[in-house]
Amino acid sequence: MSHYERDEVDVFRAQRDVESPGVDTEGMAIFGRIYRIATRIEPHMEAIFARHGLERGEFDVLATLQRGGPPYRMTPTAIYTSLMVSSGGLTHRLKRLEAAGFIRRVPSPDDRRSTIVELTDIGNARARAAFEEDMQLEARWLASLLPGERAQLAALLRKLNRAIPDASQAKEPDG
Repeated sequence: MSHYERDEVDVFRAQRDVESPGVDTEGMAIFGRIYRIATRIEPHMEAIFARHGLERGEFDVLATLQRGGPPYRMTPTAIYTSLMVSSGGLTHRLKRLEAAGFIRRVPSPDDRRSTIVELTDIGNARARAAFEEDMQLEARWLASLLPGERAQLAALLRKLNRAIPDASQAKEPDG
């Protein structure tokens, strides 16, 4: 690999080979790059959501409701389970979204003591606009890969994603 094809992770691995000889750094080649990519894209995504009057977590709630399709309703439990956040973290997001008019909480038809979260028309439009802008940006970044490379990368990341347990399901190794 030429100097021009290397990235910072290659440099870090070479440095580790000197400082920690014999330690397998293959995980760094994959997970280090995933982490660095996620860290690099985050400010771009945050800027998109901010242009639409949203924080990332708020967009996630709206997008979760929207993905389910009409009537764009879910229980709070279904939302926080889907988002892998605590119920307390979701409550804060719901309060902000409700105050902005993006969602409303309606009594559950099955149990009057509980509520259903419903996406409003304005919340639906806001989520759709933010999502479309986000997908346009991601498409520009992915243009550096050929279609077959994108499909292969997606398949490999899917396989890796499925192999890693959620933290709530992870078991400590016997020791």
